[in-house]
Amino acid sequence: MSIGSFCLVLHSHIPYVLRHGQWPHGEDWLYEAAAESYLPLLAVIDECAFHNASPIFTIGLTPVLLEQLAHEDFRKGLEHYLEDRVDRARQDREEFRRAGERHYEYLAQRWIDFYSKLGEQFAELGRDIPAAFAERARRGLVQILTSCATHAYLPLLCEDSSIRAQIRAGLASSKRILGLPTRGVWLPECAYRGGGPWRPPINWGGKENRIAVDHLVADEGLTHFFVENHLIEGSRSEWSRNGDGWQKVGWDEAGKDPKRGWHSVYEPHLVNSDGSGPGRIAAFGRDPAACERVWSGTIGYPADGVYLEFHKKHGRRRGLRYWKITGAQLGLGSKDPYHPDDITGKVYEHAQHFCQLIVERLRDYHNHTGRRGVITASFDAELFGHWWFEGPQFLRDVILTLNANPDVELHTAESALSAYPPDKTIALPDGSWGEGGDHRVWTNDRINWMWEVEYRCEALFGKMAFELPWETDPQIDSLLRKAGRELLLLQASDWPFMISRQQAVDYGIKRFMQHVSRFESLIDIAEKLGQDSAYLGRMNEVEEHEVRDAEIHDVAFPDIDLNWWNM
Repeated sequence: MSIGSFCLVLHSHIPYVLRHGQWPHGEDWLYEAAAESYLPLLAVIDECAFHNASPIFTIGLTPVLLEQLAHEDFRKGLEHYLEDRVDRARQDREEFRRAGERHYEYLAQRWIDFYSKLGEQFAELGRDIPAAFAERARRGLVQILTSCATHAYLPLLCEDSSIRAQIRAGLASSKRILGLPTRGVWLPECAYRGGGPWRPPINWGGKENRIAVDHLVADEGLTHFFVENHLIEGSRSEWSRNGDGWQKVGWDEAGKDPKRGWHSVYEPHLVNSDGSGPGRIAAFGRDPAACERVWSGTIGYPADGVYLEFHKKHGRRRGLRYWKITGAQLGLGSKDPYHPDDITGKVYEHAQHFCQLIVERLRDYHNHTGRRGVITASFDAELFGHWWFEGPQFLRDVILTLNANPDVELHTAESALSAYPPDKTIALPDGSWGEGGDHRVWTNDRINWMWEVEYRCEALFGKMAFELPWETDPQIDSLLRKAGRELLLLQASDWPFMISRQQAVDYGIKRFMQHVSRFESLIDIAEKLGQDSAYLGRMNEVEEHEVRDAEIHDVAFPDIDLNWWNM
């Protein structure tokens, strides 16, 4: 019998960039992630399945990402992107050949082969990445998670109706595009907020009785989500299952029964923020020790000097990479050329070290408690392949190694819940997996002005949806649905993140304000149609242009339902 299980969870997300610029900020983010992460991850799944390793992992595909990957503009764009990369590599190869740089010429040929094979793989998949993941999910190789529609930061949204709409819109997109039900959800930024009194981050009216995120998610039929370790470790005990029944316990139960696994990230826990019952949804906690060896830029495996340097590129627009990290403290001018022959052994070494770490931690937990633990290791999917070029090889070796180890079972989150039904219920504190473990990345002096705008848009949308006759007037219904799309898009956590972290600040501000502007224009037109009897249901030329502008640029979520905002 195994001593425990390993659950690898990858979170895939790119903000809505389709038809909103290309380089350096815009669609290229999407093409890079697809080419360097999503297609290689599909290849990893297939290779592991060939070796009878199953299941492989749990992968979250955010609805806004699915909307883009499923669109024909993306499919054509990725084809052109891959062709451009091959052309760039050929130009580099000739440049290096003329200069007598034989090693760099060899590396350029590798890039030609790499991107050419990706093009062939994309064609073989029918140019449909979401369908490829869905097909593998139906075969039981992976589990696919849904998320909120546009990766909104749920704890800071003003209205519970906005949270419900984000969840419902996300579920609708996942079902429409993937064609299969999803039971697990990735909460954006692993951000959680309990129920009860709530005060916003700005001087805006608070709420005396907010509904907790766990209840809002469970109301939609979802069964599990993921949080950072400190939320599990800082939780309070609420209920305990003994036999077939549940009993209420004190908040200090963990101290009375230390071998039960309270506050441990090695077991999923049911969550009920108000303590009123055992709870309807489970939370998995991320294991920080295991994740640090993969995630850390200082002690993590990706920082090893033999791996491909991400930041140094040859040429400007869409330049290719020919150098290795060499040393983390070295400037880009001091990087040595990349040597692919050094990679296989190093990846194997790191994969074996990681697998041994997993086994040791499961054994320690089993010896301490007598229970079989579940180690949840969650990462941004784009780490593997895009940021860490050799990452997919690492994942392949980890999966195959653990699959061959009788001490460890591979599980998706859903199968882990079935194999290890939670026997404890906890109430979680507020927090996220962002810096400081709280909300500071998404509420600070740089970005709090955005919440004032966002709250005003929430309030205005609710007012118009209540007052205007959209249920009987198709034109008003259409305008409000388009406004609802813009509201979802402006709520994305990506825009404040970019500004807060000083990454693509101008782009983040521009995108947020573009969606705000379109939202306000659509609301204004709908209000005129609904309230001005002299308006006679007509739009002038400028207003027609504003509607077309929104339709042209923002093509996600084509089936907006205004009932999503109903409580």
